[in-house]
Amino acid sequence: MPELPEVETVRRGLAPVMLGARIDKVVLRRADIRFPFPASFERRLTGRRIVDMSRRAKYLLFRLDSDETLIAHLGMSGSFRIEKTAVSTPGSFLHERSKDPKHDHVVMVLDNGYVVTYNDPRRFGFMDLAPTGALAEHPRLSGLGAEPLAPDFDAHCLAKLFAGARTSLKAALLDQKRIAGLGNIYACEALFRARLAPTRQARILADARGAPTRAAAAIAEAIRNVLEEAIEAGGSTLRDHRQANGELGYFQHVFKVYDREGQPCVRERCRGIIARTVHSGRSTFYCPVCQK
Repeated sequence: MPELPEVETVRRGLAPVMLGARIDKVVLRRADIRFPFPASFERRLTGRRIVDMSRRAKYLLFRLDSDETLIAHLGMSGSFRIEKTAVSTPGSFLHERSKDPKHDHVVMVLDNGYVVTYNDPRRFGFMDLAPTGALAEHPRLSGLGAEPLAPDFDAHCLAKLFAGARTSLKAALLDQKRIAGLGNIYACEALFRARLAPTRQARILADARGAPTRAAAAIAEAIRNVLEEAIEAGGSTLRDHRQANGELGYFQHVFKVYDREGQPCVRERCRGIIARTVHSGRSTFYCPVCQK
């Protein structure tokens, strides 16, 4: 499933085409994706101008001039395709992008001549419409935790979130009610950068007074850096994730631990071998030598 960097990459790819554009026509190829489309979905989108585009955790948010916001989630295989007359898909490919029209579920024709199509072979994605002023109360958004790329996401934030927590660091980082959008790949990579073992208890991020520890500072910096680097690289392409322009991301070529079980640790002078264990039902990759 696409993680935060992949979703942010898609947002940045769509923004030059969709931000400020009016949706002149909407075509639905089916009545639902993962869930049914909201009532009068086509009518409520048609004629509306997109006045802002943002992201909350792994959700894309398209704010409309009707005081409604289109909420989109990519699920496991969802992607947006941008076309203008001829299909343009620049870049090199590891896997051929889905072009089967039976997987094109939502088509939006914009007033600037572009057509944006949502394609989703597995249909785990979804779209919804909600009042812009009540987004914080939307069932999909209301329980989300801190944004890891927000200016106030730092050691103090982590200490407050995890003071006294007895769950493992890895499980705690994946708790979307505490940190929104951080997924399995980047939790593994951030823990490696911070030299923290995934099995340690999350309470090590705060001292007895609730103040942030050096571990909190290390993991906060590591989370921000790894997410920003992945966004810059276009996200981590695993299986069938695509950017909005059809290109693949290449951050997976610099994974330090993820999916490297049995390989030598890349940290200089470390002789560890990358191990794999399971936390909260997800594979965890780490170096048992340099992550303490």
